[in-house]
Amino acid sequence: MRALIIDDSAVMRKVIERALRQAGLELSEVLQASNGEEALQTLRDNQGSGALALILSDINMPVMDGLQFLEARKQENLAQGVPVVMITTEGNESFVLRAIAAGAQGYICKPFTAEQVKARVLPLMRVA
Repeated sequence: MRALIIDDSAVMRKVIERALRQAGLELSEVLQASNGEEALQTLRDNQGSGALALILSDINMPVMDGLQFLEARKQENLAQGVPVVMITTEGNESFVLRAIAAGAQGYICKPFTAEQVKARVLPLMRVA
């Protein structure tokens, strides 16, 4: 399974990858981006190179934040049908509603545990 992890912290990207593996997901490849703009380019560059199964994205990032990424991804029709889970410190309702409107299927607040990642991500993988 291929996944894309978007976070401006390299350490957090590794923490998220480890949590996915601890949740039992067999990751064949993990693509990484440090902001939404890099993530869009990663999606453009990887079209046709194997199905992407999951995107996890922070909201607060420099250059292009996670909400802007979701909206741009939708406009460009990139990775359609791929579940997106937002991972962030932003827990207020307006962020959640905007993320869902832009295509996010799940939401995990930092700090998180591998069990929380498992509970939010695995149901999406069964549906996808």
